[in-house]
Amino acid sequence: MNNVKQQQTILGSFDFSHLKGDLLGGLTGAIIALPMGLAFGIQSGLGAEAGLYTAIILAIIAAFIGGTKTLLSDPTGPMTIVSATVVSGALVAVNNDLTTAAPIIMATFVLAGIFQIIFGFMGLAKLVKFMPYPVVSGFMGGIGVIIIILQLFPLMGHASPKGMLNILGNIHTPMLHLNKDALLLGLGTIALIYTIPLLHKKLPSILLALIGMTLLSIAIPMEVPRIGEIPSGIPAFQLETLFSLEWQHLSMILAPAITLAALGTIDTLLTSTVADSLTKTKHDGNKELKGQGLGNLVVALFGGIPGAGATMGTVTNIRTGGKTNLSGIFKGIALLIIVLGLGHYVQFIPMAVLAGILVTIGIGIIDVKGLKLLPKVPKSDALILIVTLLVTVFDNLLDAVALGTMIAFIIFMKKMSDAALKANKFGLLGDFLQQKGLPKELAQNVYIKHLEGPLFFGFADDFKTRTERIEGVEVVVMHLDHVPFMDETGILVLQEAIIMLEDKGMDVYLTGLQQEVEERLRIVGIIPHYIQEKEVFRNLDECMIYLADQYQCQHIQGAIDNLFEEALKHQRQPTT
Repeated sequence: MNNVKQQQTILGSFDFSHLKGDLLGGLTGAIIALPMGLAFGIQSGLGAEAGLYTAIILAIIAAFIGGTKTLLSDPTGPMTIVSATVVSGALVAVNNDLTTAAPIIMATFVLAGIFQIIFGFMGLAKLVKFMPYPVVSGFMGGIGVIIIILQLFPLMGHASPKGMLNILGNIHTPMLHLNKDALLLGLGTIALIYTIPLLHKKLPSILLALIGMTLLSIAIPMEVPRIGEIPSGIPAFQLETLFSLEWQHLSMILAPAITLAALGTIDTLLTSTVADSLTKTKHDGNKELKGQGLGNLVVALFGGIPGAGATMGTVTNIRTGGKTNLSGIFKGIALLIIVLGLGHYVQFIPMAVLAGILVTIGIGIIDVKGLKLLPKVPKSDALILIVTLLVTVFDNLLDAVALGTMIAFIIFMKKMSDAALKANKFGLLGDFLQQKGLPKELAQNVYIKHLEGPLFFGFADDFKTRTERIEGVEVVVMHLDHVPFMDETGILVLQEAIIMLEDKGMDVYLTGLQQEVEERLRIVGIIPHYIQEKEVFRNLDECMIYLADQYQCQHIQGAIDNLFEEALKHQRQPTT
C-alpha cells in the first residue's frame, strides 16, 4: 500500500512521500544557484548579494505558490540583462548616485512583480504559446550574445563600460593592458565547465570550476579584481526605500516593468514546459505566474533582482530526484544556510572566474539549433530571427520582441492571404450547371465565387481586384460556406463589391453563409439593404434551382410575349 504523507496548508497541500528526492534535488539546486546567483548579481550592477537574495527568496515563495511542482527559480540571464538596463538607466537619471537611484530600481522591480500577478489572474499564460518561435529564438540568442560581450572586459581584468557599442568600440583598451592572470582564470573556468561533465555528468561543473579557479588564484597569488566583501547576514527589508520614489521618476518605471514581467512570464513558462516533458505532468501556468510575481515583488523589497524559472536548476532538480514543490523550498533554505556559513569566503572569488561562468551561460542561452537551421528554414523565418537578435543586442528587448512579432504577424497575414487566394475558386458555372441538368444558356450567364477561409484585411484587396474583373454575365453567386468569419475590412469590401456588380447590371446572390457571418452581415445591414432575403440561400443547390426556375419563367414569359407580339402583328395586317 502506498503510504502518501500530505500536509495541508492555506497555500495548498505538500506531498512528503518523496522527501529524500526533494531534499537531494533542492541541495543540488542550491549548489548550482550559488555561483550563478553571484555572477548575475554582479552583472546586474547591484552586487553579488542581490543575486543571492533572489536565488533564496524567489525560490521559496514561487515553490509555495507556483503551479509547477519541480520548478526551481533563480536569477536568469534574460532577466538579469533587463535588470542591468534598469539599474544603469536609473543611475544615469540621478548622476550615478546608487542611493538616489535605489527607489527607481526597486519601484520598477516591484511593479514588474505586480504585473506578473495580474497576468496570472487574467489567464495570460496561454498566450505564450502564440509567441512565434523565431522571435523567441531571436531574443534569447540576442540575450546570450549580450551576456558574452559584457564579459569581454572582465575576462581581461578590467571593468566593463556601459553599452554594447561602447564595449565593442573600446575593446582594444583591455587588449593593450591585458591582465594575463585574469584571462588565464577566465579561460580556465570555461574549460573546466565544459570538461568536467565529460568525466562525470553528475558533478556540479560550475561550482567546481568556481572553487578550483578561486583556490588557484589564492595559491598562486594573482593580482586580479575580486568580488570583495558582501553582507553575510539575513537580508534586510527595505520598504522605506520604495517610499523615497520621486514623482518625476514614475515615467521611467512603466516600460521596463512591463518588459521584465513579460520576459519573466516567457522565461518561466518555457522552463515549466521543459519540466512537464521530463516529469510527464502538466503545470498550471497562471498559478505559476502568481507565484513568480509575488516572489519578484518580495525579492525587490529585500534588495534583490527579478528572476524566473531556471532551466538548468529545474532539470538538475528533476534528474536528482526532485518530485514536488518542496524541492524548491529546500533549495532556498539550503542556499541561505550556505550563504550564512560561507559568505565570508565569497569576497575572494575573482571577477574573471564569474565572467567565465557567464560566458558559458550566454552560450547555453543561444539557440544554436535554431541558428544552424537558418539556411534551411523559410527566408521569412530567418529574417524574423536575425532582426530580433540584432535589435535585442543593439537596442533593447522590448523593441526587439515588438518588431519581431510585428514582422511575424505581417508575414502570417501574407501567407493567409496567399492561401486564401489559392483556395478560392472563380469562374463560370458551365460544367456544374450542366451536371445538374440545368440549361446551358444559363451557365453562360452565371459567375460563381467560391471563397475558402476568412475574408479579412489581408485578402480583401485581392478579393476586390478579382471581383472588378467580372464582366459579361448577368448573375454572380458568392458561395461562402467555408468562410468562418469576416473582419471589418472584409465586410466593407464585400459591400463595395456587391454595389459595384449591381451597378454593372448583375444580380448578386449569397449562399452557404455560416451563422456568425450571416449575423454580422445582418447587423451591418448588408442583408437586407444590399442583398434581399430572397437572394440568400442555405446552399448552392437551392440557389441553382432558383436561378433555373427564374430562367424557365423568363424563357416561357419571353415565348408568350413573342406569340402575343406575333398575334398583334397578324391582326394589324390588312386583309385582301
